[in-house]
Amino acid sequence: MEERTKLIKVEALGAGVSLLTLNNPPLNINSIEMTRQLAEALGALDADPATRVVVVTGAGTRAFCAGSDVKEFPAISDDFVGKKLRRENEVFDMVEELSQPVIAAIEGVALGGGCELAMACDIRIMAASARIGLPEVNLGVFGGSGGLFRTPALVGASRAKELMFLGELIPADEAERIGLVSHVVPDGEAVPRAVAMAERIAAKPFEAIKAIKLGVRQCTGVSRADALKINFQLTDHVFRSDDCREAVSAFLEKRAQRSSDRSKSESSND
Repeated sequence: MEERTKLIKVEALGAGVSLLTLNNPPLNINSIEMTRQLAEALGALDADPATRVVVVTGAGTRAFCAGSDVKEFPAISDDFVGKKLRRENEVFDMVEELSQPVIAAIEGVALGGGCELAMACDIRIMAASARIGLPEVNLGVFGGSGGLFRTPALVGASRAKELMFLGELIPADEAERIGLVSHVVPDGEAVPRAVAMAERIAAKPFEAIKAIKLGVRQCTGVSRADALKINFQLTDHVFRSDDCREAVSAFLEKRAQRSSDRSKSESSND
């Protein structure tokens, strides 16, 4: 693929961390083609045994992602769901369902679909001067790629409706206060801080990390009985893993853990 059309860049940083960059500066607008390339990149990362944590960011300093390419709307207005929205939701679900943890590093603005993409990540780290929001109501629509369900899951129903009703952008400190993002850092530090956190996570026993991500997702919104069933299944899996045996042995022998094989067993993703 030619460099000028490469809208998603993936870089292996070492230590089990890969950096995925939305590469459509200055605003990293999410076009139909970017969504297609994002799906390809996520599929490759999920299958990559060397990647334990993924950091997602946007090229430049003006935007993580300023949302969808509104210029595409007139040509697809006859079937917006079929030509854009359904696939966009599938790809954002891929982010949420990736076996590896995903950390969003937000500089500049995260608007509309950019906010929804960030919410599909497991952790969000935001620069102090950055802003985030769901302004779709100002175009007579609403956030259709996760806004209706991921926002209330993070900040509660009342606050989510306020954000979507008003369509206003909120600053980083307010986003942190209401639980929309996890950490606020100095400008220019979102990616370094995200990578540092990713390296710490990547150093942990990977089967347990995958089980935590999968278990939290599967246990959300289910009955206590079903949550316990999931809990027991995942516990059985991790206790049988080489990761667990090595971690327990290292603890009992009062030594550092040996590096485990980075390959990922399929059973924890069933």
